[in-house]
Amino acid sequence: MPIKRLLFNQLSERLQPNKVLILKGPRRVGKTVLLKEIALTLPQEKTEFLNGEDVPTQEFLGKRSIAHFKNSLGSKKYILIDEAQKVPGIGETLKLMVDSLEGIHIIISGSSSFDIQNRTGEPLTGRGISFMIYPVCEQEIRPYEKISEHEDQLILRMVYGNYPELFSIPDLKLKEEYLRELVSNLLMKDILSLENIRNSSKLMNLLRLVAFQIGSEVSYHELGKQLAMSKNTVERYLDLLAKVFILYKVEGFSKNLRKEIVKNVRWYFYDNGIRNAVISNFTPLSNRDDVGKLWENYIIAERLKYQAYNRMAVNNFFWRTYDQQEIDWVEEREGKLFGYEMKWAAKKVKAPGSWTKNYPEASFKVISKDNYLDFVS
Repeated sequence: MPIKRLLFNQLSERLQPNKVLILKGPRRVGKTVLLKEIALTLPQEKTEFLNGEDVPTQEFLGKRSIAHFKNSLGSKKYILIDEAQKVPGIGETLKLMVDSLEGIHIIISGSSSFDIQNRTGEPLTGRGISFMIYPVCEQEIRPYEKISEHEDQLILRMVYGNYPELFSIPDLKLKEEYLRELVSNLLMKDILSLENIRNSSKLMNLLRLVAFQIGSEVSYHELGKQLAMSKNTVERYLDLLAKVFILYKVEGFSKNLRKEIVKNVRWYFYDNGIRNAVISNFTPLSNRDDVGKLWENYIIAERLKYQAYNRMAVNNFFWRTYDQQEIDWVEEREGKLFGYEMKWAAKKVKAPGSWTKNYPEASFKVISKDNYLDFVS
């Protein structure tokens, strides 16, 4: 089922001469498909689509010469490069192109924040605009679902996640196979290739431990003890998992009140399907004891997509005190605080007393399956 992505219009509208649009995101979220769809809307005789994993493409882009690009590209004005981080020296090449080829429009994609940022960062300062693409979001899938089926489909997504290809796989067992293969692929291709990491079993065990701690503070020291790893190694591995868009870190919020916990962190998965594949649990929602964790992770992932696609300036936190008062999600934006508690079933929940006392101007809202759409779309 082809799903129109929100970034299609954003990239098309922001495509401008002598700028580079940088499309980042994990593998298989639809970067290549999106680039090809955009390419079809451009003048075909002036458009060149390149694959950074292709050796001739690497050789072509590696010849860093103004005369070479002018002669080879001729009248081409739109250059789209998929998996651009695979091209050695791509940052310097793109800088030369946008500085020297008048009227050139460039879009590139990359699967790893670590690679794409390192290879394009400094050379493209002032020349590039970054966009993040995620697994399919609620706003993108809504037009393709009947209202009467929406809750049933939501329940499926909480278990299997939102990777685009899953929407064309009707069989649940095949969905499971796809996700298990995807996790293996992500680990082998993106993570283990970074910084010469060889111990895939410990990395997977670390992911499993984090998967069971959704919504709770994670102690690097405790994780290290369980895995026979140093605290610093745990922290480095988690940082790499964030850079390949598997995990997202949330820190504690505080205005320096003594009772607030600020040093600990929480980690969430960008996609529920990846989380469930890591722990090998695709049990239907009705038979699970982790529905609260799944709902919290799902809504936070959807909110991150909403923030990114709307290019919101926002800081995200959780909030907890030493006497166990807490709020799942806190946003600091526009000079104000917004607190949100995630509950699968609608419940009347009051804001914690310390929150209302210390932050009287802050808002508080419960996000349930009955009202979540306004929060994420």
